[in-house]
Amino acid sequence: MRTQVAIIGAGPAGLLLSHLLHKRGIASVVIERRSPDYVLGRIRAGVLEHGTVRLLDDVGVGARLHAEGVVHTGVDIGLNGERHRIELEALVGKSVTVYGQTEVTRDLMDAGSRLGLQAIYEADVIGLENVDGDQPVVRYRKDGAVAEVRCDFVAGCDGYHGVSRRAIPAASLTVYERTYPFGWLGLLADVPPAAEVVLYASSDLGFALCSMRSRSRSRYYLQCPLDERVDAWSDGRFWDELERRVGTVVAARIARGPALEKSIAPLRSFVAEPLRFGRLFLAGDAAHIVPPTGAKGLNLAASDVHYLSEALGAYYRTGSEPELDAYSARALRRVWASVRFSWWMTAQLHRFPDDSEFSRRIQRAELDYLFRSPHAQRVLAENYVGLPL
Repeated sequence: MRTQVAIIGAGPAGLLLSHLLHKRGIASVVIERRSPDYVLGRIRAGVLEHGTVRLLDDVGVGARLHAEGVVHTGVDIGLNGERHRIELEALVGKSVTVYGQTEVTRDLMDAGSRLGLQAIYEADVIGLENVDGDQPVVRYRKDGAVAEVRCDFVAGCDGYHGVSRRAIPAASLTVYERTYPFGWLGLLADVPPAAEVVLYASSDLGFALCSMRSRSRSRYYLQCPLDERVDAWSDGRFWDELERRVGTVVAARIARGPALEKSIAPLRSFVAEPLRFGRLFLAGDAAHIVPPTGAKGLNLAASDVHYLSEALGAYYRTGSEPELDAYSARALRRVWASVRFSWWMTAQLHRFPDDSEFSRRIQRAELDYLFRSPHAQRVLAENYVGLPL
């Protein structure tokens, strides 16, 4: 098979890239190791920045998002039971939309099928060849047979554990990483949300988050030790602890229900750079991971493929590579801004096991300044709705 761009990974990054390229008249093939049902079964976050919504609109997949998504014009920050609203729209003129990543992926899949975009599922990539030459080859195994895609460029959108980043020689890649000393215990339930916007709650007992997937499905998180076990947490224990951390006003609004899914996710920051090796480009989780505190993971993937599609579009129009050469630096500037914001949110809202009383007082002083200062609130709002693409 021959195409212009081979895209590895059919998550939202890979699928959105295929749509953005199609809009520019560039042919692509998406190669995914898992089945479509498996991809759609992955539970992920869904706070979409203003720019991400615009990108989805631009490729014609925004209709259901606007019909079913929940627009948030503010976000709440809590400290020991007291809630403080950060008015996003009033401060910076933009909002965020809560719409699950699974639904974004479904919309991109459905639209891709209607447009005839090529996607090969249950195809295990077993090798990337000549990515530092002029004719890359992606070799994969499907149904026991080995096949290949010959292409001009390869886009690695296959996540942290994918093959794309590993195809780059270690000497050509620099990795920056920060592992946090706690994780998030998450519970998904078909119950109305306890708060009308996302609530980040800091307390002496630890961090908690109240969020939603829709007006009838809620997602809650509790900070927990890294060695915690999911099976140690009954539904009742989770709800009890959540109520203790969010304070009496929010606790009174929590509707309990059986967990649809319960899991523990470690928190870390990870950036690999540069995002280009020859004709292989990294995007999304293949290139960077951020703590979920700032709601940036999916949005960074979207901005990566936006920049990459623009660079590839310029190449096919002109035959020259300046924009391809600039892709890594352009994307990484936004990546590091989001890594900083996610680190700041994480640092201010969590209890660190080795914190001194001095450190805790600094945390409280920082949050007190945020609650009192419109200028500090504007900085948070500007970052939360998404820096300009």
